[in-house]
Amino acid sequence: MSFSFRQVRYFIAVAEAGKISLAAAGLGVSQSAVTTAIKGLEDELDAPLFERHPHGVILTYEGHQFLQHAQNIEATMAEASRALRRTGSAVTGEIRVGLTYTVAAYFLPQILARFVRAFPGITVHMQELPRSEIESGIVNGGLDIAVMLVSNLENSQNIDSEVLVRSRRRLWACADHPLVAEESVTLAQIAAEPYVMLTVDEADQTAMRYWRRSPHRPKVIFETSSVEAVRSMVATGMGVAILSDMVYRPWSLDGQRIEVRSVEGDVPTMDVGLGWRRGANMSPSARAFYEYLSLTYGGSAHGFVNAEP
Repeated sequence: MSFSFRQVRYFIAVAEAGKISLAAAGLGVSQSAVTTAIKGLEDELDAPLFERHPHGVILTYEGHQFLQHAQNIEATMAEASRALRRTGSAVTGEIRVGLTYTVAAYFLPQILARFVRAFPGITVHMQELPRSEIESGIVNGGLDIAVMLVSNLENSQNIDSEVLVRSRRRLWACADHPLVAEESVTLAQIAAEPYVMLTVDEADQTAMRYWRRSPHRPKVIFETSSVEAVRSMVATGMGVAILSDMVYRPWSLDGQRIEVRSVEGDVPTMDVGLGWRRGANMSPSARAFYEYLSLTYGGSAHGFVNAEP
C-alpha cells in the first residue's frame, strides 16, 4: 500500500471542512485536484472515505477510522519538519543541483523555497540543463545531485536515482471536443485526431516509445518545445495531446478551457526524482537536500495531482 502525504492532507482538509470546495479553497488548490486525490486514496485503501450528498460530504465509518491515523501521520510529519528546521541552521555549505526544464518550471520552485528556509546556511547553485549534460555532470563531479525526469535516465550504471513523484499522462482536448464525452480514450481514438507533439525534455521520444508499442501512430500536425504553445493549440481545437498532470493547467493563456481524460493502454507515468553519482560520498549539504526531498515525498513515489492556478 502506498499513498502520499499530499493525499492525507487533502483528506483531513475535506473531513474538517465538510465540503470539497471549502477544503480546496483553504488548501489553495482546485476542486478537481482534491477530488482526484481523495479518489486515489479511496482506491488505494479499497474503502469509501466519504458519503457524497448535495450539500457536501460526510465521513463514512471507514473514513472516521482513517481520520485518526491521518491526523497521526500529519503530526509526525510536522514534528519531522520542525526537527529539520532545528538542525538546519547547523548545516552550512554549497550544493550544485542540476535541473531539467520541466522540473525547473513545474515541480521544484515551492519545495526549493521551503528547503532554503529550513537550511539557511546552505547556498544552492542551480543549473537547468538537458538530461545528457546532467548525467555527465553527475558522473564527472560537476553536479552534486540532480532533480530530473528519472524515467528518462540512461546512465543507470553510474547514477543512482530515487523516484519522488509519478505523474500520470492523460489526453488533453478542448472543452467541446468529441473525445471529452468519454470517461477514457484509447490510442486508436487519439490516432484519428490531429496531434500536437511536445519536444522539450525528450517528451517526443518518450511519446513515440509508447506509441510504437501499439499498432497506432499519432497524426502530428505541429511539434514544439513550448508547453504553453501546446496548451493554446489544444484549447483552440487545433489538435489534442497526451501530457502529464504535472504540466496540466485547465486554461490556456487566453482563457480557453482544456479538459483531460484518462488514456487506456500502456502509457507510462512521467517520473520525477533525484539522481546522484553511484558510490559518491555526499557532502552534508547534498545529504540534507536529498533527505529533505525524500522526506517531503514520503521516501517513495506517489501520484501527482496538479492544482489550478
